[in-house]
Amino acid sequence: MATPVRLLVSSGEPAGIGPELTIRLAQQRQPFSFAVIADPVLLQQRAAMLNLPLQMHLVAVDEPWPTSSPGQLNVIAVPLAKTSAAGMLENANADYVLRMLTIAGHAALNHNVDAIVTAPVHKGVINEAGVAFQGHTEFFAELAGNVPVLMLLACEGLRVALLTTHMPLRAVADAVTPEKLEHTLRLLHRELQQKFAISSPRIAVLGLNPHAGEGGHMGREEIDVIQPVVARLQAEGMTLLGPLSADTAFTDDHRRRYDAVLAMYHDQGLPVLKTLGFHRSVNITLGLPFIRTSVDHGTALDIAARGIADTGSLQYACEQAVLLANASR
Repeated sequence: MATPVRLLVSSGEPAGIGPELTIRLAQQRQPFSFAVIADPVLLQQRAAMLNLPLQMHLVAVDEPWPTSSPGQLNVIAVPLAKTSAAGMLENANADYVLRMLTIAGHAALNHNVDAIVTAPVHKGVINEAGVAFQGHTEFFAELAGNVPVLMLLACEGLRVALLTTHMPLRAVADAVTPEKLEHTLRLLHRELQQKFAISSPRIAVLGLNPHAGEGGHMGREEIDVIQPVVARLQAEGMTLLGPLSADTAFTDDHRRRYDAVLAMYHDQGLPVLKTLGFHRSVNITLGLPFIRTSVDHGTALDIAARGIADTGSLQYACEQAVLLANASR
């Protein structure tokens, strides 16, 4: 019998819904072994607020974890700097969040776990604490030695990768360069082959401008940057479609024609994916030397500890991590 996949779950921003999502994850028997990185006192407090049973086993990253029954949770203990109240951000706990991510990243790099899954963090509170932080994707890329990475979000029937991620919209056009586009398409093509076992990936490349530039009347990025790169890689044998107009690329008929979409910027592709699969979609970081998946939502401070947070995305992120881990064994 195969050894169950070991997942390490970071509980995210302590004032948000991350801690309670991990508690809810432990309320059902899971087909994988997992441990949560968190402050045990915080978890006990949230469990009491939610009126959920919680028996914790304090464990270490590099040791075997006991098999958990519903209501039991393996915990890698990290103490908060300051007591956290649900919905109330506290800059003093920024280092707590970063310590959790560091532990998770090193555990994956050292092969102590098969994959890591991350609950949402609050970028603003980390930056206000004096730490330059763009997001999980960039953090783990740096931790792994500044490896090139790519953000991919996926739900049933759709995968969307992002050429640019967390930057102001006015900076996007300058960031769409031939070098960046070619590198990103090569990385996406390789990872679809290696991680998703798609031998000949079909990738849709969106245009930057409305109607993909309308022949240059609404912008020339498609003509000057995107088309030449697409043509060059097509000549090498890649199956690329585009540049496509983003307003029609996501229709049912079009989505059946490709395995992934490369969007030029964050809000070009993700609103569609989240509309189609919110609570059942996952964020996957491609290019890392380990598997990392995440939820598709934020910290939801306004509903923290109210008992109404949906666990669907965390559950799906764990399931997808297991699939990727099994495929790499």
